Amino acid sequence: MNAHTTLFPRQSVPELSVPTVGGGTWTLGEQSPENFTMIVFYRGYHCPICARYLGDLDAKLGKFADKGVTAVAISSDGQDRADKTREEWKIGTLPIGYGLSLDEARKWGLFISTSKGKTSIGVEEPPLFIEPGIFFVRPDNTLYWSSIQTMPFARPGFADILAGLNIVLEHDYPARGQVIDHRAEAAE
Repeated sequence: MNAHTTLFPRQSVPELSVPTVGGGTWTLGEQSPENFTMIVFYRGYHCPICARYLGDLDAKLGKFADKGVTAVAISSDGQDRADKTREEWKIGTLPIGYGLSLDEARKWGLFISTSKGKTSIGVEEPPLFIEPGIFFVRPDNTLYWSSIQTMPFARPGFADILAGLNIVLEHDYPARGQVIDHRAEAAE
C-alpha cells in the first residue's frame, strides 16, 4: 500500500499549523509574505546535518526577507527536543515549529524513517521521524517549488536557493512541474 502523497505546483497545499518554540502557533494560512513562505521540514534534534542546515538558514534569513520570503523550520519532534534544537543549535530568529504529526507529514509528501538508535552525536532517534523537505508556497497557498528527500544528505543549499530566487523574481519565472497527467497533455 502506497500512502505517499504528491503535491503539484500551482495547486493548493494542505493546511498546516504547529506550535512554536517560545510559545504561540505558526499557521500557514495566516502568513502574508510578499512572495513566498519557505517551509523547511527537518528530521529533528537527533540530526547533526539538520543543525548545520538550520544554522545556515538562520544566518541567511535577512537575505530571504529582502526577497519577500518568510521562513519556518518544522519537525515531528516534541516540545522538549524542539527547545533543545533552538538552544543547543544556537538558532536565533528562525521560527521552530514542532509536533508535526506523521499523518500531516504524509499530506506534504514527506518520507518517514524508523530509528536506527543513536546518531553520530549520541542522540537517540525517535521511533519514527520525518525526512527533509523544502516547500515554497505563494501567498495564495499554492505550491511554487518543492524538494523532498529520503536521506539527510545533499540538500539544496540556501545560497543556491537565493541565487535561484533572483532569477524567479527578476523574470517572473512560472512554477514548473505542474503537469499531472502527461498523457492528456501530450494528446492536446
